[in-house]
Amino acid sequence: MLELRASCEHCGRSLPPNSTDARICTFECTFCRECVEGVLANVCPNCGGGFEPRPVRPRHLLAKHPARADEVRKVVDLLAFGPLREARRGIAPQDR
Repeated sequence: MLELRASCEHCGRSLPPNSTDARICTFECTFCRECVEGVLANVCPNCGGGFEPRPVRPRHLLAKHPARADEVRKVVDLLAFGPLREARRGIAPQDR
């Protein structure tokens, strides 16, 4: 089951369980849409994969299966990430 992390790992923006701006990679690294499209160029800084919109958990199931409450914050070192981003940005996620 998805953790539904509470915020963008890079900028710290709040991403509640009903957010349509949350994006996740296959390992559930979580970033906001703005960071994925602008800063990261749809390249996960942790695994090099792509991102997809995070599903919204139905409200009636949040009590039984709550979202993760603590913040996971790993601000991306843009200088170190640059070579990976440039190497992968032109390759479709399914072909990486």
